[in-house]
Amino acid sequence: MRKELLKAVKRVVIKIGSRVLTDSDGALDMAVIGRICEEIASLRQRGLEIIVVSSGAIAAGRSELGLTDKPRTIPHKQAAAAVGQTRLMQAYERSLAPSKLKVAQVLLTSEDLGSRQRFLNARATLDALLGFGIIPIINENDTVVVDEIKFGDNDNLSALVTNVAEAHLLLILTDIEGFYSADPHTHPDATLIPLIKGITREVERAAGGSGSAVGTGGMATKVAAAKKAGKNGVATIMVSGKLSGIITAALQGDEVGTMFLPSETGLNRRKHWIAYTLKPSGKIFVDDGARTALLKKGKSLLPSGIIRVEGRFERGACVRLCGLDGAEFARGLSDYSSGESTRLLGCKSSEIEGLLGYHYGDVIIHRDNLVLI
Repeated sequence: MRKELLKAVKRVVIKIGSRVLTDSDGALDMAVIGRICEEIASLRQRGLEIIVVSSGAIAAGRSELGLTDKPRTIPHKQAAAAVGQTRLMQAYERSLAPSKLKVAQVLLTSEDLGSRQRFLNARATLDALLGFGIIPIINENDTVVVDEIKFGDNDNLSALVTNVAEAHLLLILTDIEGFYSADPHTHPDATLIPLIKGITREVERAAGGSGSAVGTGGMATKVAAAKKAGKNGVATIMVSGKLSGIITAALQGDEVGTMFLPSETGLNRRKHWIAYTLKPSGKIFVDDGARTALLKKGKSLLPSGIIRVEGRFERGACVRLCGLDGAEFARGLSDYSSGESTRLLGCKSSEIEGLLGYHYGDVIIHRDNLVLI
């Protein structure tokens, strides 16, 4: 099955975790980086386009700054990232130079991808770089980022990059061999699961876990990334980045690590952007009739179904749609601001212009701008 799925793969996003790139002291492991770059060069010779999402900047900066522990404050993290990012790029540049491959640094925040125009600009830039045969090295812009505009971790960023770049596969390099039935660090009898056909709640619960002293993501974030990529029709393979030849083995279809198959009910790229890239600004609560119409009948959200609005948002913002129980069941782009939506609670579409004095349309959220969660 793997070999068949990988035949059509031409563009690959490779996410490399901090624990893969660093040694036991938390410094960049040049031997590992060199080996990974040799494999990337081999893949390029085969005609594959490679985009790297690389962690390791803060870890590299921590080492350069002489910090013994992971930075705790935002200024210390940003200082470490500022120092470490240059070291990280130098490491990739030196390691790819023997193969005559060049690298480009691409630093992103969620705001960059939250704007549809900037999202498309990022796509065009990546296309241009790949057209020149350059390896884009992507990381979160940790030197300026704050919680409000963070991706959260590079696992999440890698899943979003597969959508931006219209990649065909996400390959996650981590510090264990794949997805296990239990945490292999604490359960010696845990078994590797080579294939996951669907990311169910049971799989998500089994992932559990958190980050390490040098990373921010655990197994849960990797499973979440595979789920997001899968919604875009992209398979994910998770392997141990510490193993020699593992990238080549994974991309030639060998049974290594864990493959997460893509969702059979994928989203188009615009709806994937709404569901997973945009950060919701508020909530709209709807009655049971509206909820059923949205979930079962593919309808747009009318003002008559709204019972409450929470938060402040402008026209065109992404909002959460919640039922009477408060649980989110959809997200969408609102055609009206929070203030306007509040004034339209429960009214008929024909009454919008009379209530507001103007009229953007008959619906609060059009079905083309709505994604079921």
